[in-house]
Amino acid sequence: MQQSGIKNPSADLSKLGLNNVRAYWNLPVPELVERSIAMGEGVLADSGALVIKTGEFTGRSPKDRFIVKDEITKDTVDWNDINMPFDADKFDALYKKVTNYLNGKDVYVRDAYACADDNYRLNLRLVAQKPWSAMFACNMFLRPSNEEILAANPEWTILCAPEFMADAASDGTRQHNFAVISFSKKVILIGGTGYTGEIKKGIFSVLNYVLPHQRNVLSMHCSSNVGKKGDSAVFFGLSGTGKTTLSADPQRNLIGDDEHGWSDEGVFNFEGGCYAKTIDLSAEKEPEIFNAIKFGAILENIKFFEGTRIPDYENIDITQNTRVSYPIHHIDNALEPSKGGIPKNIFFLTCDAFGVLPPISKLNPGQAMYHFISGYTAKVAGTEAGITEPVTVFSACFGAPFLPLHPTKYAEMLGEKMKDHNVNVWLVNTGWSGGPYGIGNRMKLKYTRSMISAALNGALDQVNFSTLPVFGLAVPDSCPEVPDTVLNPRNTWSDTKAYDTKAQSLALGFIDNFKQYAEQANEEIMAAAPKATASV
Repeated sequence: MQQSGIKNPSADLSKLGLNNVRAYWNLPVPELVERSIAMGEGVLADSGALVIKTGEFTGRSPKDRFIVKDEITKDTVDWNDINMPFDADKFDALYKKVTNYLNGKDVYVRDAYACADDNYRLNLRLVAQKPWSAMFACNMFLRPSNEEILAANPEWTILCAPEFMADAASDGTRQHNFAVISFSKKVILIGGTGYTGEIKKGIFSVLNYVLPHQRNVLSMHCSSNVGKKGDSAVFFGLSGTGKTTLSADPQRNLIGDDEHGWSDEGVFNFEGGCYAKTIDLSAEKEPEIFNAIKFGAILENIKFFEGTRIPDYENIDITQNTRVSYPIHHIDNALEPSKGGIPKNIFFLTCDAFGVLPPISKLNPGQAMYHFISGYTAKVAGTEAGITEPVTVFSACFGAPFLPLHPTKYAEMLGEKMKDHNVNVWLVNTGWSGGPYGIGNRMKLKYTRSMISAALNGALDQVNFSTLPVFGLAVPDSCPEVPDTVLNPRNTWSDTKAYDTKAQSLALGFIDNFKQYAEQANEEIMAAAPKATASV
Protein backbone atom coordinates (compact mmCIF):
# COMPACT_ATOMS: atom_id res chain seq x y z
CA MET A 1 0.00 0.00 0.00
CA GLN A 2 1.42 3.39 -1.03
CA GLN A 3 0.75 6.48 1.11
CA SER A 4 2.07 9.52 -0.67
CA GLY A 5 3.19 13.03 -0.09
CA ILE A 6 4.34 13.15 -3.71
CA LYS A 7 5.91 10.39 -5.78
CA ASN A 8 6.75 9.34 -9.27
CA PRO A 9 3.66 7.42 -10.48
CA SER A 10 5.90 4.72 -11.91
CA ALA A 11 7.92 4.29 -8.71
CA ASP A 12 7.55 0.76 -7.40
CA LEU A 13 9.20 -0.55 -4.23
CA SER A 14 8.52 -4.12 -5.27
CA LYS A 15 11.55 -3.77 -7.56
CA LEU A 16 13.56 -3.55 -4.35
CA GLY A 17 11.94 -6.68 -2.93
CA LEU A 18 9.52 -4.68 -0.78
CA ASN A 19 6.17 -6.20 -1.70
CA ASN A 20 4.04 -5.67 1.39
CA VAL A 21 4.90 -2.37 2.99
CA ARG A 22 2.91 0.75 3.79
CA ALA A 23 5.11 3.35 2.14
CA TYR A 24 4.93 7.04 3.00
CA TRP A 25 6.50 8.94 0.12
CA ASN A 26 8.24 12.28 0.54
CA LEU A 27 6.12 13.45 3.46
CA PRO A 28 6.57 17.11 4.36
CA VAL A 29 8.77 17.82 7.36
CA PRO A 30 5.88 18.82 9.69
CA GLU A 31 4.24 15.44 9.11
CA LEU A 32 7.50 13.57 9.72
CA VAL A 33 7.85 15.50 12.98
CA GLU A 34 4.27 14.66 13.97
CA ARG A 35 4.75 10.96 13.21
CA SER A 36 8.02 10.82 15.15
CA ILE A 37 6.32 12.33 18.20
CA ALA A 38 3.18 10.19 17.87
CA MET A 39 5.33 7.04 17.72
CA GLY A 40 7.18 8.08 20.88
CA GLU A 41 10.36 8.52 18.82
CA GLY A 42 10.90 12.20 19.58
CA VAL A 43 9.86 15.37 21.40
CA LEU A 44 10.11 19.06 20.60
CA ALA A 45 12.68 21.35 22.18
CA ASP A 46 11.74 24.88 23.19
CA SER A 47 13.18 26.11 19.88
CA GLY A 48 10.91 23.81 17.86
CA ALA A 49 13.65 21.37 16.92
CA LEU A 50 12.83 17.66 17.01
CA VAL A 51 14.86 15.83 19.66
CA ILE A 52 15.53 12.14 19.04
CA LYS A 53 17.74 9.42 20.46
CA THR A 54 19.61 7.22 18.01
CA GLY A 55 19.73 4.27 20.38
CA GLU A 56 22.68 2.01 21.05
CA PHE A 57 24.93 3.83 18.58
CA THR A 58 25.50 7.56 18.98
CA GLY A 59 28.24 7.71 16.37
CA ARG A 60 29.49 5.84 13.34
CA SER A 61 30.89 2.36 13.77
CA PRO A 62 33.89 2.30 11.39
CA LYS A 63 34.71 -1.35 12.02
CA ASP A 64 31.22 -2.31 10.83
CA ARG A 65 31.32 -0.51 7.48
CA PHE A 66 32.03 -2.71 4.46
CA ILE A 67 32.36 -2.50 0.68
CA VAL A 68 31.29 -5.40 -1.51
CA LYS A 69 34.33 -6.84 -3.26
CA ASP A 70 33.40 -7.71 -6.85
CA GLU A 71 34.51 -7.11 -10.44
CA ILE A 72 34.05 -3.34 -10.10
CA THR A 73 35.88 -2.84 -6.83
CA LYS A 74 38.41 -5.65 -6.48
CA ASP A 75 41.27 -3.78 -8.23
CA THR A 76 40.23 -0.18 -7.54
CA VAL A 77 39.35 0.06 -3.84
CA ASP A 78 42.20 0.51 -1.36
CA TRP A 79 41.43 -2.53 0.79
CA ASN A 80 42.47 -2.02 4.42
CA ASP A 81 41.03 -1.96 7.94
CA ILE A 82 38.78 0.93 6.87
CA ASN A 83 37.67 -0.40 3.47
CA MET A 84 36.86 -3.93 4.54
CA PRO A 85 35.70 -6.37 1.84
CA PHE A 86 32.27 -8.00 1.95
CA ASP A 87 31.37 -11.07 -0.06
CA ALA A 88 28.92 -10.39 -2.91
CA ASP A 89 26.83 -13.49 -2.18
CA LYS A 90 26.69 -12.56 1.51
CA PHE A 91 25.45 -9.10 0.50
CA ASP A 92 22.65 -10.56 -1.60
CA ALA A 93 21.58 -12.81 1.26
CA LEU A 94 21.71 -10.00 3.81
CA TYR A 95 19.79 -7.69 1.47
CA LYS A 96 17.03 -10.29 1.20
CA LYS A 97 16.88 -10.64 4.98
CA VAL A 98 16.54 -6.88 5.41
CA THR A 99 13.77 -6.55 2.82
CA ASN A 100 11.93 -9.53 4.32
CA TYR A 101 12.21 -7.83 7.70
CA LEU A 102 10.76 -4.57 6.34
CA ASN A 103 7.87 -6.29 4.55
CA GLY A 104 4.67 -5.81 6.50
CA LYS A 105 5.94 -2.61 8.12
CA ASP A 106 5.61 1.12 7.56
CA VAL A 107 8.51 2.65 5.63
CA TYR A 108 9.34 6.26 4.89
CA VAL A 109 10.66 7.06 1.44
CA ARG A 110 12.66 10.17 0.60
CA ASP A 111 13.73 11.10 -2.92
CA ALA A 112 16.73 13.40 -2.88
CA TYR A 113 20.02 14.05 -4.62
CA ALA A 114 23.64 14.87 -3.91
CA CYS A 115 25.92 17.42 -5.65
CA ALA A 116 24.78 21.00 -6.19
CA ASP A 117 26.47 21.04 -9.60
CA ASP A 118 23.98 19.44 -11.99
CA ASN A 119 26.85 18.07 -14.09
CA TYR A 120 27.59 15.63 -11.26
CA ARG A 121 24.16 15.18 -9.73
CA LEU A 122 23.53 11.82 -8.07
CA ASN A 123 19.84 10.98 -7.58
CA LEU A 124 19.12 8.78 -4.60
CA ARG A 125 16.23 7.22 -2.71
CA LEU A 126 16.16 6.41 0.99
CA VAL A 127 13.75 3.77 2.28
CA ALA A 128 13.78 4.01 6.06
CA GLN A 129 12.12 2.32 9.00
CA LYS A 130 12.00 5.56 11.02
CA PRO A 131 10.30 8.84 10.04
CA TRP A 132 13.16 10.85 11.53
CA SER A 133 15.63 9.03 9.29
CA ALA A 134 13.65 10.31 6.31
CA MET A 135 13.62 13.79 7.85
CA PHE A 136 17.39 13.60 8.29
CA ALA A 137 17.77 12.74 4.59
CA CYS A 138 15.50 15.66 3.71
CA ASN A 139 17.72 17.97 5.77
CA MET A 140 21.09 16.66 4.67
CA PHE A 141 20.68 15.91 0.98
CA LEU A 142 19.57 18.31 -1.71
CA ARG A 143 15.83 18.64 -2.09
CA PRO A 144 14.31 18.13 -5.56
CA SER A 145 11.33 20.16 -6.73
CA ASN A 146 7.92 18.49 -6.98
CA GLU A 147 8.41 18.26 -10.74
CA GLU A 148 11.75 16.52 -10.23
CA ILE A 149 10.21 14.08 -7.73
CA LEU A 150 7.48 13.20 -10.22
CA ALA A 151 10.21 12.27 -12.67
CA ALA A 152 12.53 10.76 -10.05
CA ASN A 153 14.71 7.91 -11.26
CA PRO A 154 17.17 7.20 -8.45
CA GLU A 155 20.62 5.96 -9.33
CA TRP A 156 21.39 4.84 -5.74
CA THR A 157 19.18 3.35 -3.04
CA ILE A 158 19.70 3.38 0.72
CA LEU A 159 17.83 0.85 2.84
CA CYS A 160 17.90 1.80 6.51
CA ALA A 161 16.50 -0.61 9.12
CA PRO A 162 17.82 0.36 12.58
CA GLU A 163 15.91 -2.39 14.38
CA PHE A 164 17.07 -5.23 12.15
CA MET A 165 19.90 -7.12 13.82
CA ALA A 166 22.31 -9.16 11.75
CA ASP A 167 23.63 -12.53 12.83
CA ALA A 168 27.39 -12.14 12.45
CA ALA A 169 28.09 -15.85 12.09
CA SER A 170 25.74 -16.35 9.15
CA ASP A 171 25.59 -12.87 7.61
CA GLY A 172 29.29 -12.09 7.37
CA THR A 173 29.16 -8.99 9.54
CA ARG A 174 31.35 -8.32 12.58
CA GLN A 175 28.39 -7.89 14.92
CA HIS A 176 24.67 -7.08 14.70
CA ASN A 177 25.07 -3.60 13.14
CA PHE A 178 26.38 -2.91 9.65
CA ALA A 179 26.67 -0.46 6.78
CA VAL A 180 27.50 -2.16 3.48
CA ILE A 181 28.05 -0.45 0.12
CA SER A 182 27.61 -2.31 -3.16
CA PHE A 183 28.90 -0.35 -6.15
CA SER A 184 27.56 -3.00 -8.53
CA LYS A 185 24.02 -2.94 -7.14
CA LYS A 186 24.26 0.77 -6.25
CA VAL A 187 22.77 0.04 -2.85
CA ILE A 188 23.77 1.04 0.67
CA LEU A 189 22.43 -1.37 3.28
CA ILE A 190 22.24 -0.11 6.88
CA GLY A 191 20.98 -2.12 9.83
CA GLY A 192 21.29 -2.48 13.58
CA THR A 193 22.08 1.21 14.13
CA GLY A 194 19.91 4.30 14.26
CA TYR A 195 22.82 6.72 13.99
CA THR A 196 21.81 8.97 11.10
CA GLY A 197 25.39 9.82 10.15
CA GLU A 198 25.68 6.37 8.53
CA ILE A 199 23.19 7.57 5.88
CA LYS A 200 25.11 10.74 5.11
CA LYS A 201 28.57 9.16 5.17
CA GLY A 202 27.44 6.25 3.03
CA ILE A 203 26.68 8.58 0.13
CA PHE A 204 29.88 10.53 0.83
CA SER A 205 31.86 7.29 0.49
CA VAL A 206 30.11 6.60 -2.82
CA LEU A 207 31.00 10.04 -4.16
CA ASN A 208 34.59 9.65 -2.93
CA TYR A 209 34.86 6.67 -5.26
CA VAL A 210 32.81 7.78 -8.25
CA LEU A 211 33.95 11.40 -8.67
CA PRO A 212 37.76 11.01 -8.53
CA HIS A 213 37.82 7.59 -10.21
CA GLN A 214 35.29 8.18 -12.98
CA ARG A 215 34.72 11.94 -13.31
CA ASN A 216 38.11 13.56 -12.54
CA VAL A 217 36.57 15.58 -9.70
CA LEU A 218 38.37 15.89 -6.37
CA SER A 219 36.03 14.93 -3.53
CA MET A 220 36.79 16.64 -0.23
CA HIS A 221 35.86 16.31 3.44
CA CYS A 222 35.84 20.05 4.06
CA SER A 223 33.79 23.18 4.58
CA SER A 224 33.73 26.01 2.07
CA ASN A 225 32.68 29.64 1.83
CA VAL A 226 32.93 32.52 -0.61
CA GLY A 227 33.67 36.22 -0.18
CA LYS A 228 31.85 39.22 -1.62
CA LYS A 229 34.33 39.30 -4.52
CA GLY A 230 33.60 35.68 -5.40
CA ASP A 231 36.77 34.28 -3.85
CA SER A 232 36.13 30.73 -2.68
CA ALA A 233 37.95 29.19 0.28
CA VAL A 234 38.10 25.61 1.50
CA PHE A 235 38.64 24.42 5.10
CA PHE A 236 39.85 20.89 5.87
CA GLY A 237 40.00 19.62 9.44
CA LEU A 238 39.14 16.73 11.69
CA SER A 239 36.63 16.97 14.53
CA GLY A 240 37.51 19.63 17.08
CA THR A 241 39.74 21.72 14.83
CA GLY A 242 37.17 24.45 14.11
CA LYS A 243 36.13 23.56 10.54
CA THR A 244 32.46 24.40 10.98
CA THR A 245 33.08 27.38 13.27
CA LEU A 246 35.67 29.07 11.05
CA SER A 247 33.76 28.57 7.81
CA ALA A 248 30.58 30.07 9.33
CA ASP A 249 31.85 33.61 8.78
CA PRO A 250 29.15 36.32 8.76
CA GLN A 251 31.28 38.29 6.27
CA ARG A 252 31.25 35.44 3.76
CA ASN A 253 28.58 33.20 2.24
CA LEU A 254 28.58 29.55 3.31
CA ILE A 255 28.78 27.05 0.46
CA GLY A 256 28.70 24.07 2.81
CA ASP A 257 30.16 22.77 6.06
CA ASP A 258 31.34 19.20 5.38
CA GLU A 259 31.47 17.61 1.92
CA HIS A 260 32.40 19.14 -1.44
CA GLY A 261 33.66 18.42 -4.93
CA TRP A 262 36.23 20.43 -6.91
CA SER A 263 35.71 20.29 -10.66
CA ASP A 264 37.26 22.29 -13.49
CA GLU A 265 34.56 24.93 -12.90
CA GLY A 266 34.92 25.29 -9.12
CA VAL A 267 33.70 23.84 -5.82
CA PHE A 268 30.23 22.56 -5.11
CA ASN A 269 28.49 21.21 -2.04
CA PHE A 270 27.46 17.57 -1.99
CA GLU A 271 24.75 18.30 0.57
CA GLY A 272 21.73 20.43 1.29
CA GLY A 273 22.26 20.75 5.00
CA CYS A 274 24.65 20.80 7.95
CA TYR A 275 25.38 18.19 10.60
CA ALA A 276 27.14 20.00 13.43
CA LYS A 277 28.37 18.96 16.84
CA THR A 278 26.51 20.66 19.67
CA ILE A 279 28.77 19.88 22.63
CA ASP A 280 29.21 23.13 24.62
CA LEU A 281 27.27 25.05 21.95
CA SER A 282 26.25 28.60 22.88
CA ALA A 283 24.80 31.63 21.13
CA GLU A 284 27.93 33.58 22.03
CA LYS A 285 30.49 31.10 20.64
CA GLU A 286 28.67 29.90 17.53
CA PRO A 287 25.64 32.11 16.85
CA GLU A 288 25.02 30.83 13.29
CA ILE A 289 24.70 27.21 14.41
CA PHE A 290 22.81 28.08 17.60
CA ASN A 291 20.23 30.10 15.67
CA ALA A 292 19.81 27.35 13.07
CA ILE A 293 18.33 25.04 15.73
CA LYS A 294 14.65 25.67 15.15
CA PHE A 295 11.66 23.84 13.70
CA GLY A 296 12.92 21.58 10.94
CA ALA A 297 16.18 20.80 12.73
CA ILE A 298 16.88 17.46 14.42
CA LEU A 299 18.80 17.36 17.70
CA GLU A 300 20.38 14.00 18.44
CA ASN A 301 21.09 12.49 21.84
CA ILE A 302 20.90 15.71 23.86
CA LYS A 303 19.27 16.09 27.27
CA PHE A 304 17.18 18.97 28.61
CA PHE A 305 17.71 21.02 31.71
CA GLU A 306 15.53 19.36 34.33
CA GLY A 307 11.88 20.38 34.14
CA THR A 308 12.31 22.21 30.83
CA ARG A 309 12.56 21.66 27.09
CA ILE A 310 15.76 23.70 26.94
CA PRO A 311 18.69 21.65 25.60
CA ASP A 312 21.65 21.30 27.94
CA TYR A 313 24.50 21.36 25.45
CA GLU A 314 27.10 20.73 28.13
CA ASN A 315 25.49 17.45 29.17
CA ILE A 316 27.32 14.36 27.92
CA ASP A 317 25.30 11.71 29.80
CA ILE A 318 24.30 10.07 26.50
CA THR A 319 27.35 10.93 24.41
CA GLN A 320 29.92 13.61 23.70
CA ASN A 321 28.90 13.32 20.05
CA THR A 322 25.67 15.29 20.38
CA ARG A 323 24.59 16.59 16.98
CA VAL A 324 22.17 18.79 15.12
CA SER A 325 21.00 18.32 11.54
CA TYR A 326 19.38 21.23 9.72
CA PRO A 327 18.78 22.33 6.11
CA ILE A 328 21.38 24.80 4.88
CA HIS A 329 18.82 27.60 4.50
CA HIS A 330 18.66 27.73 8.31
CA ILE A 331 21.99 29.60 8.00
CA ASP A 332 21.23 33.21 7.05
CA ASN A 333 24.24 33.67 4.78
CA ALA A 334 24.10 30.28 3.07
CA LEU A 335 24.66 30.38 -0.67
CA GLU A 336 22.06 28.68 -2.85
CA PRO A 337 22.77 26.98 -5.13
CA SER A 338 25.75 25.85 -3.07
CA LYS A 339 28.49 26.45 -5.64
CA GLY A 340 31.57 28.63 -5.84
CA GLY A 341 34.48 29.28 -8.16
CA ILE A 342 37.99 27.81 -8.10
CA PRO A 343 39.34 28.17 -4.53
CA LYS A 344 41.97 30.85 -4.03
CA ASN A 345 42.87 29.69 -0.53
CA ILE A 346 42.82 26.32 1.19
CA PHE A 347 43.20 25.91 4.94
CA PHE A 348 44.31 22.73 6.69
CA LEU A 349 43.09 23.06 10.28
CA THR A 350 44.80 21.14 13.06
CA CYS A 351 44.46 21.28 16.81
CA ASP A 352 48.07 20.60 17.79
CA ALA A 353 47.90 19.87 21.51
CA PHE A 354 51.71 19.63 21.67
CA GLY A 355 52.17 23.34 20.90
CA VAL A 356 54.70 22.63 18.13
CA LEU A 357 53.08 23.80 14.89
CA PRO A 358 52.78 27.53 14.12
CA PRO A 359 49.36 29.21 14.23
CA ILE A 360 49.58 29.79 10.48
CA SER A 361 52.11 28.78 7.82
CA LYS A 362 52.13 28.70 4.04
CA LEU A 363 52.71 25.36 2.30
CA ASN A 364 54.35 24.66 -1.02
CA PRO A 365 52.70 22.01 -3.27
CA GLY A 366 54.79 19.14 -1.90
CA GLN A 367 54.07 20.13 1.70
CA ALA A 368 50.38 20.55 0.86
CA MET A 369 50.18 17.01 -0.47
CA TYR A 370 52.19 15.62 2.45
CA HIS A 371 50.06 17.30 5.11
CA PHE A 372 46.89 16.46 3.20
CA ILE A 373 47.76 12.76 3.21
CA SER A 374 48.82 12.97 6.87
CA GLY A 375 45.61 14.67 8.07
CA TYR A 376 47.03 15.47 11.49
CA THR A 377 45.40 16.69 14.68
CA ALA A 378 45.67 15.71 18.35
CA LYS A 379 43.25 14.59 21.03
CA VAL A 380 43.59 16.00 24.52
CA ALA A 381 42.92 14.45 27.90
CA GLY A 382 39.26 13.86 28.64
CA THR A 383 37.99 13.72 25.06
CA GLU A 384 37.84 9.93 25.10
CA ALA A 385 38.03 7.29 27.77
CA GLY A 386 41.61 6.35 28.56
CA ILE A 387 43.23 9.50 27.14
CA THR A 388 45.20 11.17 29.94
CA GLU A 389 47.64 13.19 27.85
CA PRO A 390 47.71 14.49 24.24
CA VAL A 391 47.87 11.85 21.51
CA THR A 392 48.52 12.24 17.79
CA VAL A 393 45.69 11.49 15.37
CA PHE A 394 46.27 11.01 11.64
CA SER A 395 43.37 10.62 9.22
CA ALA A 396 44.37 10.57 5.55
CA CYS A 397 43.03 13.52 3.55
CA PHE A 398 41.20 14.61 6.72
CA GLY A 399 38.61 11.92 6.06
CA ALA A 400 40.16 8.43 5.99
CA PRO A 401 36.99 6.56 7.05
CA PHE A 402 35.26 7.64 3.84
CA LEU A 403 37.98 7.16 1.20
CA PRO A 404 37.58 4.04 -0.97
CA LEU A 405 40.62 4.95 -3.13
CA HIS A 406 44.25 5.20 -2.02
CA PRO A 407 44.95 8.55 -0.27
CA THR A 408 47.69 9.45 -2.77
CA LYS A 409 45.01 9.62 -5.51
CA TYR A 410 43.25 12.47 -3.71
CA ALA A 411 46.53 14.15 -2.71
CA GLU A 412 47.95 14.17 -6.22
CA MET A 413 44.68 15.60 -7.57
CA LEU A 414 44.93 18.35 -4.96
CA GLY A 415 48.54 19.05 -5.92
CA GLU A 416 47.66 19.28 -9.62
CA LYS A 417 44.79 21.68 -8.96
CA MET A 418 46.90 23.75 -6.59
CA LYS A 419 49.56 24.20 -9.30
CA ASP A 420 47.11 24.69 -12.18
CA HIS A 421 45.26 27.48 -10.37
CA ASN A 422 48.07 28.94 -8.23
CA VAL A 423 46.13 28.25 -5.03
CA ASN A 424 47.49 29.23 -1.62
CA VAL A 425 47.48 26.43 0.96
CA TRP A 426 47.78 27.30 4.63
CA LEU A 427 48.35 25.10 7.67
CA VAL A 428 46.48 26.60 10.63
CA ASN A 429 47.01 25.42 14.19
CA THR A 430 43.94 26.12 16.32
CA GLY A 431 45.51 24.22 19.22
CA TRP A 432 48.13 25.11 21.81
CA SER A 433 50.81 27.80 22.03
CA GLY A 434 53.53 28.41 24.62
CA GLY A 435 53.71 24.75 25.57
CA PRO A 436 51.68 21.56 25.25
CA TYR A 437 48.22 20.97 26.67
CA GLY A 438 48.38 21.47 30.44
CA ILE A 439 51.21 24.02 30.21
CA GLY A 440 50.50 26.35 27.29
CA ASN A 441 47.26 28.00 26.27
CA ARG A 442 44.90 27.37 23.40
CA MET A 443 45.26 29.81 20.51
CA LYS A 444 42.69 32.59 20.84
CA LEU A 445 39.85 32.26 18.34
CA LYS A 446 40.07 35.97 17.51
CA TYR A 447 43.73 35.53 16.50
CA THR A 448 42.88 32.55 14.30
CA ARG A 449 40.07 34.48 12.64
CA SER A 450 42.42 37.44 12.05
CA MET A 451 45.08 35.19 10.48
CA ILE A 452 42.54 33.55 8.19
CA SER A 453 41.14 36.97 7.23
CA ALA A 454 44.66 38.19 6.45
CA ALA A 455 45.25 35.18 4.21
CA LEU A 456 41.92 35.68 2.46
CA ASN A 457 42.28 39.43 1.86
CA GLY A 458 45.88 39.20 0.67
CA ALA A 459 47.45 40.95 3.65
CA LEU A 460 49.89 38.04 4.14
CA ASP A 461 51.11 38.51 0.57
CA GLN A 462 52.76 41.72 1.73
CA VAL A 463 54.84 40.35 4.62
CA ASN A 464 58.10 38.46 4.94
CA PHE A 465 58.19 34.78 5.86
CA SER A 466 60.72 32.77 7.87
CA THR A 467 61.30 29.04 7.50
CA LEU A 468 61.09 26.93 10.64
CA PRO A 469 63.50 24.04 11.18
CA VAL A 470 62.31 20.42 11.43
CA PHE A 471 58.95 20.93 9.64
CA GLY A 472 60.31 23.45 7.11
CA LEU A 473 57.17 25.56 7.32
CA ALA A 474 57.07 29.17 6.04
CA VAL A 475 55.77 31.39 8.85
CA PRO A 476 54.79 35.07 8.41
CA ASP A 477 56.89 37.52 10.43
CA SER A 478 53.81 39.66 11.08
CA CYS A 479 50.04 39.55 10.69
CA PRO A 480 47.44 42.30 11.19
CA GLU A 481 45.68 42.18 14.59
CA VAL A 482 47.92 39.34 15.81
CA PRO A 483 50.92 39.84 18.14
CA ASP A 484 54.18 38.99 16.37
CA THR A 485 55.21 37.00 19.45
CA VAL A 486 52.68 34.21 18.80
CA LEU A 487 53.59 33.55 15.15
CA ASN A 488 56.77 31.56 15.77
CA PRO A 489 55.82 28.72 18.15
CA ARG A 490 59.33 28.19 19.48
CA ASN A 491 59.46 31.78 20.71
CA THR A 492 56.29 31.26 22.79
CA TRP A 493 57.87 28.54 24.94
CA SER A 494 59.76 29.57 28.07
CA ASP A 495 61.97 26.49 27.63
CA THR A 496 63.08 26.45 23.97
CA LYS A 497 65.01 23.20 24.42
CA ALA A 498 61.79 21.55 25.54
CA TYR A 499 60.16 22.88 22.37
CA ASP A 500 62.94 21.41 20.22
CA THR A 501 62.51 18.02 21.88
CA LYS A 502 58.74 18.08 21.40
CA ALA A 503 59.12 19.19 17.75
CA GLN A 504 61.44 16.26 17.05
CA SER A 505 59.01 13.88 18.71
CA LEU A 506 56.05 15.13 16.68
CA ALA A 507 58.11 15.00 13.48
CA LEU A 508 58.93 11.35 14.14
CA GLY A 509 55.23 10.71 14.62
CA PHE A 510 54.54 12.18 11.16
CA ILE A 511 57.33 10.14 9.59
CA ASP A 512 56.23 6.90 11.20
CA ASN A 513 52.62 7.43 10.15
CA PHE A 514 53.62 8.20 6.56
CA LYS A 515 55.46 4.91 6.07
CA GLN A 516 52.18 3.29 5.02
CA TYR A 517 51.89 5.70 2.06
CA ALA A 518 55.54 6.04 1.03
CA GLU A 519 55.47 3.35 -1.65
CA GLN A 520 52.83 5.17 -3.67
CA ALA A 521 53.89 8.75 -2.90
CA ASN A 522 55.91 10.67 -5.49
CA GLU A 523 59.28 12.35 -4.86
CA GLU A 524 57.77 15.79 -4.37
CA ILE A 525 55.57 14.52 -1.57
CA MET A 526 58.36 12.59 0.12
CA ALA A 527 60.69 15.61 -0.01
CA ALA A 528 58.19 17.54 2.12
CA ALA A 529 58.51 15.21 5.13
CA PRO A 530 59.78 16.84 8.34
CA LYS A 531 63.46 16.38 9.13
CA ALA A 532 63.92 14.57 12.42
CA THR A 533 66.53 12.63 14.29
CA ALA A 534 65.85 9.49 16.30
CA SER A 535 67.55 10.84 19.43
CA VAL A 536 64.52 12.23 21.27
